[in-house]
Amino acid sequence: MFENVFFIKSVYNLKEIPRSAQPEVILCGRSNVGKSSFLNSLFNRKSLAKISSSPGKTRSINFYDVDETFYVVDLPGYGYAKTSKSEREKWGKLVSGYILEGKHIALALHFIDSRHKPTQLDVVLNEMLKTNSIPYFFVLTKTDKLKQSEFSQSAKKLSEVFSEAKVNENIVLYSTTKGRGQKEIKRIFRNMFY
Repeated sequence: MFENVFFIKSVYNLKEIPRSAQPEVILCGRSNVGKSSFLNSLFNRKSLAKISSSPGKTRSINFYDVDETFYVVDLPGYGYAKTSKSEREKWGKLVSGYILEGKHIALALHFIDSRHKPTQLDVVLNEMLKTNSIPYFFVLTKTDKLKQSEFSQSAKKLSEVFSEAKVNENIVLYSTTKGRGQKEIKRIFRNMFY
């Protein structure tokens, strides 16, 4: 289980989406929130997903096959100011179009940097998931950068914006360097797909 994971394709246009009925887990969140690092650490593969030091580099929707059982779909990050307005609009259309039209989305993982309060763009994404009845978990990333005492503060900041966010229910504290949260994510996948 989770051994046979490979990259399928990058999609820049909704017409290019793989024609498969496999359920999909979408990874969504701001630019530079750590989605690519999450993928590499979760499946213990150093270069499964390309990691860039400059935010806003993932401009395509990237499909990964897991055990020929489900897809993990990495969506472009949003909210990075240094890209042009037309670029941002193009990404926005691609991401929202995919979420609105996706027929096989089984779950969304909404990534938020544990050190920061969710932004207005996070609220918009959350509304989109709710409107489309897509089940979701919040993944608080970069928790290795927090002191132990800051964990509950991070979850509290999240629940101030999203009242439904509850620790041990739909929040996963994740660290790519320390392995925190991997078991929880794999348990969620196991319960859904195996």
